[in-house]
Parts: sequence; C-alpha cells; structure tokens
Amino acid sequence: MTQFDPTRRRIIQAAGAGLLLPGLAPAVIASIQDRPKITDGVQSGDVLGDRAMVWSRSDRPSRMVVEWDTRSMFTNLRRAVSALADQRTDFTARVELSGLPTDQAIFYRVMFEDAQSGVTSEPWFGHLRSVPQQRRDLRFVWSGDTVGQGFGINPDIGGMRIYEAMRLRLPDFFIHSGDTIYADGPVPAQIVAEDGRIWRNLTTEAKSKVAETLDEYRGAYRYNLMDENLRRFNAEVPQIWQWDDHEVTNNWSSSKQLDDRYKVKDIQLLASRGRQAFLEYAPMRLQEADNGGRIYRKMSYGPMLDVFVLDMRSYRDGNDSNLADKPGPTTAFLGRTQLDWLKSGLKNSTAQWKVIAADMPIGLGVPDGEVSPGVARWEAIANGQDGPAAGRELEVAELLTYLRAQKIRDCVWLTADVHYCAAHHYQPDRAVFQDFDPFWEFVAGPLNAGSFGPNALDKTFGPELVFQKAPPAQNTSPFAGFQFFGEVNIDGQSSEMTVTLRDLDGVSVFEKKLVPARDA
Repeated sequence: MTQFDPTRRRIIQAAGAGLLLPGLAPAVIASIQDRPKITDGVQSGDVLGDRAMVWSRSDRPSRMVVEWDTRSMFTNLRRAVSALADQRTDFTARVELSGLPTDQAIFYRVMFEDAQSGVTSEPWFGHLRSVPQQRRDLRFVWSGDTVGQGFGINPDIGGMRIYEAMRLRLPDFFIHSGDTIYADGPVPAQIVAEDGRIWRNLTTEAKSKVAETLDEYRGAYRYNLMDENLRRFNAEVPQIWQWDDHEVTNNWSSSKQLDDRYKVKDIQLLASRGRQAFLEYAPMRLQEADNGGRIYRKMSYGPMLDVFVLDMRSYRDGNDSNLADKPGPTTAFLGRTQLDWLKSGLKNSTAQWKVIAADMPIGLGVPDGEVSPGVARWEAIANGQDGPAAGRELEVAELLTYLRAQKIRDCVWLTADVHYCAAHHYQPDRAVFQDFDPFWEFVAGPLNAGSFGPNALDKTFGPELVFQKAPPAQNTSPFAGFQFFGEVNIDGQSSEMTVTLRDLDGVSVFEKKLVPARDA
C-alpha cells in the first residue's frame, strides 16, 4: 500500500512546532507580539482530482499564504493566497491548491500575512496525498461524535486519544460523519463518571453554556481544536466533513421545541448560525448551490472509490411519528433534489466501490420523545413498526429499488450517530420491503463522547445484526473505552474491500471482507 514515509511525518511535526526548514524564506523581522499567530493549526480536505482545500485561522485580519511541494524540503514551491480573513469569518481562511500531480505526497506550509503591516506568522506544516488515477491500495477511516455529553478534552488521559489512534493507521483520508461539535453540550470542569471516577475537562467560556450566538457556535469548534491529538491529526490526514444535529442542537428539525436553556427560541435562526460556523471551520470546498450552504457532495478517489457525502439534516421535514404511507412533504429526509442527485451519481459512477457516507443509520430506531401519549416521535429513518416502508423509509425504498433496477452494485453505507459500533447486513429475504439487492451498513463512533446503545433494529429492510459492541450502561464515559472508529481498506489488485471496526486504542473488534459483485 502506498503510504507516507513516517520519517517525513516526524520532520513535518518538528517543523510545525516552529523549526524552519531549509529553503523557507525568512519572515519580515518583527517581535513575536507583532506577528500574526496561527491559532488552531491547519487542516486539509475535499481532495478531488488535482485539487485540495487547506484551512487555517489567524488571530487578526490577514491573508493566508500556502506554499506546497512534493518534497518536504520545499525546493520547488508553488503558492496560493486566500482572500482577507477577518472578523466576518472569525479569522478563518481557506485556499484551494490546484494543479496537484497525481497520487503524490503533497507537503504544505501555512503562514498568515498581516493585512496592514505585511508581517508574516511563523509557519505551520501539513501534508496530504493527492488522488490516484490508477488502481492502488486505498485506506480511509470514519467516525463521528466529538465532545458530546460534556466529555471534553481531559488532560489526565492525554486528551482525545482516538484521533492519535486514527492518525497512526496512516489513512488516505477521514470522513467525519457528523456531530463535529456538540453545540448543545456545555463542558463543565468535571463530571462524575461510572464508579465515581472524576472526568476532568479543559474549559472555555464558549463551552460553558449551550450555543446560541454565532460566536458561541464558533467557540465550540475552537474548543475542539485546543486538543493536540486533533491538531496533529488535522495536519496529516485530509478530511471530508458531514454535519448532523449537534452542530445546531440535539435532534433539530423544523418541529424542534427548544428547552429552557435557550433564550433564542427560533430554531431556524439557530440553524443558520450553526451552519455558518460549520462552513467557516470545515476544510471543505464551498458550493454555490443553496446560497452557498450546500453540504452534500461527491468525492472521487480514482477507479477504486467514489464517496457520496449525504446531508440528512438540512432538507428533512419536522420529526414526527414517521408513519405516512405515501410520499409527501412529511416524508422528506434527503429531499427530492438530493435524492435525485444521489440516484444519478450512483448510476453514472464508474468506480468499483460506491460508499454512501450517511449521517444516520437506516434500520436503527432513534427515538425523539413522543408526538402524543403513546405515539413515538422519530429522529432518523426507521419508525419501529417492522412493516411496509412508511414515512422517511419511503425515500430509502425508492433509492434501493432504483439501485436494483439499474443493476448498481458494490454500494456500502457508512455511518455513526448512535455512539456504539455495529455491522448490519440488509437482505430482502428477511425484509418486509423486498425490492432491493443485499447490502452492508457499518456503524462507528463515538470519537470523544458518552457511549450509548444498542438501539433496536427495524425489520422493514431486513437487517441482520452481524456484530455490535455497546457499553453496559447508557452515557458511559470515554474512561470505559467504548469509543470506536471504522477503517476501510481497498485492495488495488483484487478490489476487495475490508471493513474493520477499531476501538479507542486502534485495536480491531470486528472485520469483514467484501468481494466485488462481479466476483461474488
């Protein structure tokens, strides 16, 4: 498998600590206090074709300068400069690197240039690998749910260690499956965990209450970026971000009723602020659609893989009993435009494997209180009825029927959200709705949050529980170790896909090898 040289990784980290490598042009001479500062490290993301996004944040109005090369000594520099980063974007900046050579290690360094004085910051270093055009081994990781249930950065255990476990797997990229922050989850100084053990957090003012203002939403992202494991991971692993509910508030939809912690009662206003902060801090390529706010997109990694990144939050109707027997406004989950985009994209994909990166699982019931006494309200797709497709299940039924009719094979669903790990095999012979081909869904998470589950499976689409690992009690702290990420390896010669679920220390707890349909 083609991977980065670990020695070069160590060079990069030493440089990121402030050591200047040969060939680096000296900054304008200035005192430390006068120079801009990179406050939150660097990130790369949305690697596509010959392009990649690079993100960072300064402490003042300035322009981000990114220099890159295919060698860590930076002897053949290419340069890109961002638009002015100021208070309008919380001093965040992104630039798109273009003209990247195929399937190469790309080393980059980021500096900020003061908008008034021209003085530059010290550099911060990172790297990525560009997209292959030929068949080769691929490895990527995925998970979700960061800093949930008040479990933040605990210095006693070395911070958010699972990011270090993922980094050490040397992945080509990472899919963050949503709940990148917990805007509704304050982080207290300490929490009494199981067995009376004390969980101790780093704290900030922004994380002392639920997020309502734009700056409080931004502050939740800044909090996560205080973690050294996460900053190191961000500098070395390109990312693909999704969002889910906690980027705004728990289980939000148009029918959300906010609790007494909120002075702002307008859920659409909170969603607008949450989306703005997400787009400012995500290392993603901004799209013109939906007034610049569209999140769903397709990422291609050569002939072996296409990733379809879904948005299961923005276009849904309000959470309700999820029982409508015909398609209509109340059954919207992906929404018509996104569903048609997904069907077309899957049909036109020539990649061996089509990964559908979903915010939420298909068959797991995710309750959201009650609509009325004795009538459940549902947050995800399933409605707990084990019957014919209804409510939001109708969109899934339409998609699955289309995949079968068009003979679109080798689609794998990856998701998070429920705070435990699992492997589900969907089979029409076991299902009530049967017009589809068998497929797999793999669940990972959380990254650094309370652990929950397991959830009940809805039998509409015939899921078989092949594996699950969940805590013995609800909201178990990360102390207990029930934190999980998933890893996918695609063999460049055989085209086989191996999906592995790994724990907090990167140890495998489950593995499944998938054979391409043509070889099955």
